[in-house]
Formats: sequence, structure tokens, C-alpha cells
Amino acid sequence: MTNILILGGGGMIGQKLAGRIIAHDTFKGANLTLFDRAFPAVGVPAKTITGDASDPAMAKTLAAGRPDIIFSLAAVVSGQAEAEFALGWNVNMMAMWHFLNALKAEHDASGGTYRPRLVFTSSIAVFGGPYPDKIDDEFLSAPQTSYGAQKAACELMVSDFSRKGYIDGLSLRLPTICVRPGKANAAASSFFSGIIREPLNGVEAVLPVADTVRQTHASPRAAAKFLTHAAGLDTDLLQGRRALNLPGFGCSVAEQIEALRRAAGQKAVDLIKHVPDETIMGIVAGWPRDFAPTRALELGFEAESSFDEIIAVYMEDDLAV
Repeated sequence: MTNILILGGGGMIGQKLAGRIIAHDTFKGANLTLFDRAFPAVGVPAKTITGDASDPAMAKTLAAGRPDIIFSLAAVVSGQAEAEFALGWNVNMMAMWHFLNALKAEHDASGGTYRPRLVFTSSIAVFGGPYPDKIDDEFLSAPQTSYGAQKAACELMVSDFSRKGYIDGLSLRLPTICVRPGKANAAASSFFSGIIREPLNGVEAVLPVADTVRQTHASPRAAAKFLTHAAGLDTDLLQGRRALNLPGFGCSVAEQIEALRRAAGQKAVDLIKHVPDETIMGIVAGWPRDFAPTRALELGFEAESSFDEIIAVYMEDDLAV
């Protein structure tokens, strides 16, 4: 039986991933465990463990179960990591250090036979400008935010622990996940979902940036597929380069709004109010916009091909009726 652990299993992507694993029986008869600080009142039916991901003792406890596949999703989001410097580094970087060392200890205790697959959700925030028109697989990682630096540090750790044979890991640089269900969070990118989700639910939305801002998006459904695909990937194909830029659909905020107009009409669009926010504008200005993710596409990763499709996924999966 395959033992699967999702760190951050109470979050939106963690719940989507767990639901996909169960609904599609992706890993036949798998034993699924979700770990997080808290869980939804009505969540995916799976074993849950609550605790602090940055606690070294908890890292040892989780690693002692010797999961075969680990999805590492737990993180402080971008806006909070920027505002609370120490917290961001503790949760987003030190937690990974403690957990990888706990896995190494289990590897050593097994005589080298225990080597779990670890899939880490990184971010396009690992990049920094100036940018080309499209970022290809050769563009260097030079983050310009604390969140991006923390994700980049974890990528390096995953790569080095894999090189030494303690784990078999890879890092997925997710595009902006949109449209996220539920309430807005502290991520600087939260408005990308908010300007679609809120109007579709008849609620006013705030747009803190110019409508010329561009970003690359994929749906929560696509994110869950990214993760399960990565869990079964032959990592020898990565040739030692264990961080991947993932595909998504690149568009401007104005193009997002036009897709909303096509889906729900002018009445929905009228609920979007432009209220500039200098802090968010500054963070978003340092992010990449478009990608040419050749390696990921060749390895079988897939995302939506239009923003209309992304809205349709939200309406099908999460829109309250």
C-alpha cells in the first residue's frame, strides 16, 4: 500500500489534491494522511493530523511514518511573508530544513532503502526582473521578495537532498492559481481570483493594480493534476534539474475581465472597483508575466488554454448554486 502525506492538506490546494487522489483512485488503495494547522469543517474524508509544520519534533513524527509520497504545500503566503519577515522564513524555509533532515534520518536508519518521492510546490516568485517577453527554462532564479527567496531556498534544498539520495524530490513552480474558491487570503496575488470569484457570487471586488498587469494562471483543478503527475514522474528525465516552470494561460487583467463579461455579463463586471494599492502594485511589479515552459510540456504537464476555460472550471467545481 502506498502511504501518502500532504503537508498543508487543510488548505485549498491540499483539499483539491486529496479529493483528486480519492475520487480518481490515482494511487490504487493509497493510505492518505493530511497534515495542517487546521482543517475545513467539512473537508475531504481522510486521516488528519494537526500541528505546526515549523516544529522540529513534529517533522520527526511525520517522517517516522515513512510516507512513500509527500506533497509539501504548507506555506505562509506572499503578502504575509513580506509583512512578517521572521515568520515567513521560519515557516517557508526552516520547516522544510527540519523535515528534510527528519527524512534523512529515516533514510539512514533504513540502511538507505527509504527514499520517498517529495513534490514541493514552489512559485514563479523565485524569478526577478528584468524579464524577457517570455521566461524560458534557462532563465535564472533571482527573487525580489522574501517569499520568492524562501521558495528558491527550498528548491535548492530539495535538489541537494535528492542529489545525495536521501529523497527523490522535485519542485513545481506553480503559476497563479485562479479562480480560488472561498475567501480572499493574504497573498498579494489574491485579487486575480477575487475580481472573478466575487462578481460571480454577486459581491463587489477590489482591483488594486492597473488592468494592464499580466500574469500566468492555472485552475485549482490543473494544480491538483500537476501534483499527481509529478508524483509518478521519472525524475531521471530531469537530468538533475529538479525545478520545473509549469504551464498556464498568460493574460492581462483586462483580458480576465473580458472573459468574466463573456461568462456573466456587464452586471458582474460592474462589481469590480479599481482601488490602487501601492504595496500590492510593488510586489506584483516584481513578478514574471509569461512563460515558455518547454520542459514541463514535454514531460506531460497540462493546463488550461484560455481564461474562459479557467472561469468555466470554477463555475463547475466551486460556484455556489
